[in-house]
Amino acid sequence: MTAIPGEGFAVWFTGLPASGKSTLARGLQQRLASRGIATQLLDSDELRARLTPNATYSEAERDSFYDLIVFLASLLTRNGVNVLIAATGQKRAYRNAARAAIGHFCEVFVACPPQVCRSRDPKALWQKAERGEIHHLPGVDAAYEAPLQAEVIVHNDQLAVEDAVTQVDSALAAHGCIP
Repeated sequence: MTAIPGEGFAVWFTGLPASGKSTLARGLQQRLASRGIATQLLDSDELRARLTPNATYSEAERDSFYDLIVFLASLLTRNGVNVLIAATGQKRAYRNAARAAIGHFCEVFVACPPQVCRSRDPKALWQKAERGEIHHLPGVDAAYEAPLQAEVIVHNDQLAVEDAVTQVDSALAAHGCIP
């Protein structure tokens, strides 16, 4: 991967709902800030609240939502902004579109067993999906396509947050994804 001078980088944290994507992205954001590297976090929960406040999570809505995330990340990186994306992005096609559109892109797979995600789910999405109150939740009644070419795989059920952030930081630096 060769960075274009003046272009920012993008790192997409992907995994099942409640796997720890946002927590790791925020941890990396703080770690990078301590080294003087500014980043913009595109957290799907925050974006969805503004872009689709009455989300149905239909396939068409998800396609549109993730297309917009890729567009925003591409626009920001082309203008020198470093971007961290915390979003399930359950289809490989979403993440592959980002990889194709962004010159300096890396993917972090936050691997976490479904039963651990269920137990730590702060929004109770897993319970709601299992009761039929919501539909199309990746890992319950919608497929999640794990990455085939992630630069980093972190087993988030086996590490303390700080240790997971250190693993991600070190691996991304080794891959040339971040300075």
